[in-house]
Amino acid sequence: MGCGVTRRDRVRKLVEHRRFQHFIIAVIIVNAVTLALETSQRMLTGYGQLLHTVDYLALSIFVVELLLKFYAYRGGFFRDSWNVFDLVVVGIALVPAAGPFAVLRALRVLRILRLISVVPSMRRVVSGLLAAVPGMASIAALLALIIFVAGVMATKLFAPIAPDDFGDLGTSLFTLFQVMTGEAWPEIADNVMREAPMAWIFFVGYILVSSFAVLNLFIAVVVSSMEDQLRDDMRAEEAKQAAVQADANSEILAELRALRSEVAALRSQRSEPTGEPA
Repeated sequence: MGCGVTRRDRVRKLVEHRRFQHFIIAVIIVNAVTLALETSQRMLTGYGQLLHTVDYLALSIFVVELLLKFYAYRGGFFRDSWNVFDLVVVGIALVPAAGPFAVLRALRVLRILRLISVVPSMRRVVSGLLAAVPGMASIAALLALIIFVAGVMATKLFAPIAPDDFGDLGTSLFTLFQVMTGEAWPEIADNVMREAPMAWIFFVGYILVSSFAVLNLFIAVVVSSMEDQLRDDMRAEEAKQAAVQADANSEILAELRALRSEVAALRSQRSEPTGEPA
């Protein structure tokens, strides 16, 4: 039993070791290069067998890594969402890419996304984005409401003037989305302003509200979420360091107690009478 626990601890230290993680990163990068080279017909003709061999070797390494993690963490493996993400990405590559599953062969490139789970800085960015989803959903609803109101107004005002851009509500919504992104909006505005010179008020107001106000709220929410994520990571790291320091202090105290006991035992031995006759 003790041997099994020791072996599991060694495997856990292996998969968490920085060199092992760097090795996995290198394998992912090499796999990305091979997948990119497979898009070239000339490279497939000359080195197809080698590229496929490297691809299968990388997949084998990923499978072994997951098995080691599953052995080390047991049920805790599934409590980490990043482990589940890696399992799904690698599992897709294990599905036979033939017949109705032939489309899954193109999904092998998803293995490159494993860099997100391996590189801590990327993990923090994605975690921050996911944490910002609720706030972003509210802002997206607000933006959709603004575009809808502006679309109804634009259709009623500019449909006779520019039917190609504002002929119906659907066309107006697409045009306003294009205007919000800043793509070709001066040409759209010029076409309308030839017949309605005061239309610039509508376009300027819409761009100020949608582009400069609402879209910047997306950035604010994401930045705030990433700051919270970084703060949580720092607290977790501090707690981990404090736990390590506490363990070290406990070991030092235990050693001091053991030394004190040994010193007390030596003193008691020296103070005992020898029992020799006078």
